[in-house]
Amino acid sequence: MGSPQQRAVLAALLLRRRRSVGVSELVDAVWGEDPPPAAVSVLRTYVSRLRKVLQLSRTAQESAQIILSTADGYLAELPPECLDLDLFEQQVSEARRLRAVGQELAAGELLHAALGRWEGTPLAGVPGPLAEAERVRLSEVRLAALENRFDLDIRLGHHQNVIPELTAMVGEHPLRERLCRLLMLALYRSGRQAEALAAYRATRRDLVTELGVEPGPELQELHDRILTADPSLKSGAPASAATEPTAQTAPVAERRVTPAQLPPKITAFAGRIRELEELRGLLPEHDDRPATVVIHAMAGMAGVGKTALAVHWAHEIAHRFPDGQLYINLRGFDPADTITAPEEAVRVFLDALGVSPHRIPSDLDAQTGLYRSLLADRRMLILLDNARDSDQVRPLLPGAAGCMAIVTSRNSLTGLVTGHGAHPLTLRPLAVTEAHGLLARRLGEARLTAEPQAIHEISARCGQLPLALAIVAARAATHPEFPLSAIAKELSESADSLDAFTGGDLSSDLQAVFSWSHRALSTPAARLFRLLGLHHGPDISVPAAAALVGLPLRPTRRLLGELTHAHLLMEHQPGRYTLHDLLRVHAGERVLDEDSQPDRDQAVDRLLAWYVNTADATYPHLTPNRRRVPLDPLPPDCEPLQFHTYDQALKWCDGERANLLAAIHQAASTGRHTIAWQLARTLSGFYYLRSHLHDWLDTARTGLTAARAGHDRTVQAWALYNLASALTIVSDYDEAIEYYTQSMALYQEVNDLVGWAMTLANLGNLYLQINQLTKSIECTREALVVIRDTGDTWSEGISLANLGDAYQRLGRFDEALTHLQEALTVLQAIGDRWVEGVTLDVLGMVHHRLGQHDNAIETYYQAIEAHRHVGNRWGEGHTLRHLGDLHQKTDEPDAARTIWQQALTCFEELDHPDAEEMRDKLRALDERP
Repeated sequence: MGSPQQRAVLAALLLRRRRSVGVSELVDAVWGEDPPPAAVSVLRTYVSRLRKVLQLSRTAQESAQIILSTADGYLAELPPECLDLDLFEQQVSEARRLRAVGQELAAGELLHAALGRWEGTPLAGVPGPLAEAERVRLSEVRLAALENRFDLDIRLGHHQNVIPELTAMVGEHPLRERLCRLLMLALYRSGRQAEALAAYRATRRDLVTELGVEPGPELQELHDRILTADPSLKSGAPASAATEPTAQTAPVAERRVTPAQLPPKITAFAGRIRELEELRGLLPEHDDRPATVVIHAMAGMAGVGKTALAVHWAHEIAHRFPDGQLYINLRGFDPADTITAPEEAVRVFLDALGVSPHRIPSDLDAQTGLYRSLLADRRMLILLDNARDSDQVRPLLPGAAGCMAIVTSRNSLTGLVTGHGAHPLTLRPLAVTEAHGLLARRLGEARLTAEPQAIHEISARCGQLPLALAIVAARAATHPEFPLSAIAKELSESADSLDAFTGGDLSSDLQAVFSWSHRALSTPAARLFRLLGLHHGPDISVPAAAALVGLPLRPTRRLLGELTHAHLLMEHQPGRYTLHDLLRVHAGERVLDEDSQPDRDQAVDRLLAWYVNTADATYPHLTPNRRRVPLDPLPPDCEPLQFHTYDQALKWCDGERANLLAAIHQAASTGRHTIAWQLARTLSGFYYLRSHLHDWLDTARTGLTAARAGHDRTVQAWALYNLASALTIVSDYDEAIEYYTQSMALYQEVNDLVGWAMTLANLGNLYLQINQLTKSIECTREALVVIRDTGDTWSEGISLANLGDAYQRLGRFDEALTHLQEALTVLQAIGDRWVEGVTLDVLGMVHHRLGQHDNAIETYYQAIEAHRHVGNRWGEGHTLRHLGDLHQKTDEPDAARTIWQQALTCFEELDHPDAEEMRDKLRALDERP
């Protein structure tokens, strides 16, 4: 087949599946952004040579050319059975269908046959960006098919046979959680429980080390079930398998969410005997339900131990609130001024209570009403830590008896006391005996008894403040060979200050402790501590800290450990660290005093670049094939994460959500306008998938402001498009149309045809949503012409699907079928399962409306499988509803009831308004004579 570049041309033609490929697209596929000067001429030479080579293998009856010329490029005309990839994908698709209808043995055999065709690395030795991208995609396709084959093998009782191959695959893909789940189950069913648990520990270690995330809920659940020897694991379907919607499937019972969000219990808590007795006296005896809402307002200076006391007492009484405990740090005195707004805090609590994000109202009063309604019949404990003032707290207070709220603040929350009957408790520094007890818990009574004068000096220098005492105790415990008198002397010689706190919140002794503890660190750890004062997010992971400090992961982890042992940092979750707000202030002051402006700027640049580039690495998994945001080159010593699966990418976004939001606002406020709009746009797909519509709108508006500040017309077009898309999702159609129009004008001005067509196609989708079908078709068809010319296959697939939907709504079924089938061809070629599922659902509706019931049922099942593959629960419920409608129409009420019950389960999990419609359908079915 000639040179590697010539083979790259052939690969590009074959991968387009008998569709035309433009000359410019072929040039990009072979050479990328650096084509030779005579690229087009060279390309034509390659095509001519390929024609000759391929023609030699043809018989007289097959004399027609294989590579044909088209208006702007070339097309490879081959029967489907000639491509091994076509045959593989057909067999995998057929296996999915067979499994959906319960023929698991046949499905497994077909997957074995399909995977048996696979030989080595796809497109091995073929150069160019297209081949590289396809190698990644096809490897993922094969791995997904292999996982499904393992799954079926285990279901069919072949668990022992798959263990060697599964073990090898887990070794090759240590971060792929589904492989680990399958291996654990195979090992457990083979009587090898210890090895199954060891496999879990290894995967968890890799996830925490490499990505800073814990295993997903499915893997954790399987681990817990193996630990408890759950008998149901010995037979039946694997934990990773989805339940198919058959008439035998029992409806899933509704489960009330019971949050347990309290921070870890403080093992070295000491003192506060009087305060605890006072708090205990405010609750009824014998664990009775409180007759009213009980509110406690704890106030006191910074570092006095308000949070420690609140958390200690909350754990003590948690059993009295069986419906759960909610916790949030309101960051009322955060030095970065990132105070948690009441509406943000309410949304966090609603999310913890299981409310789907798209059901959360945008208005604070409505959010508060929903929150209090959910608490109305529950006994819950709510801990509101570090509040700024009463106004921040009021929307978070429960409204009915049986609940209790604990609020901590540096301010006296007199508004809560006078307006809500809160019980005030002002904390003062520990008594001398209590301070002695705290140090004894950490250092041992014998060491204190040996140096009573030093202990008295240390206690006095720390002002009997728990935070300062804990820091000094950590230093002394780390160096047991140091006499306590030496530590006391060091403290007495410290004289630095925190200039930001000149209003009396901090004593000079506490300031001295901070400065002394900072100087006691190693030089690299001290530098990291200072740089943490530049981070605006609520916590930081090991990889993010590595970017901030500009070091590899291993030394960064050691430095974080040093800071944690010194009690200057808290590891509040595995691999995630947070600073007390006072220590954040101190770090911020020290970094201004000791680190140069260029060093500070470079640290922030690395951190923000790490966030935007790691967010970009989630793109191929969360929003595959979509147009990616152009990013600037990485700064030195910045290593963003890479992800191997959809679950890993989504989990990282979930875990970093608050930090990403803070990063966008930090970039905008510090003049880093490019990163602000880039990160806002990059996260739009995540916000859409998780229905974080408030975050999407907020960041999109911030991104547009940043883009306009940069005066780049292309950038503004991107930002306008992002904001218009967010507005469309929240049904603000008029404003969305305005911004789409502005975006199109700018794209046209800078001659960005891809962006212009993408925006016009989205405008067509907007008109489809509001049922202006003629406008929708006009916009989409006009966009489709340019989309095809530019080779934007992702937009092409969506546009064809939208045209099919518009035509089926108009009753023009022949045109609908044509466009939907063409859309599926494109979407399956690029592996876009999300839009494939939506398209299959519309195709099922067409068959349904045409009376082709068998075709409709088969297509609906294919749609359900695609929805489940990408975790689209709303799409799954939507298709199940249509499937139930079909069963009702064909006079199969029992099947309709089963399917609608499953649809109701989907919608109830999302707290979606469509759930009520499903209840109405089920009630009407039960009332039939």
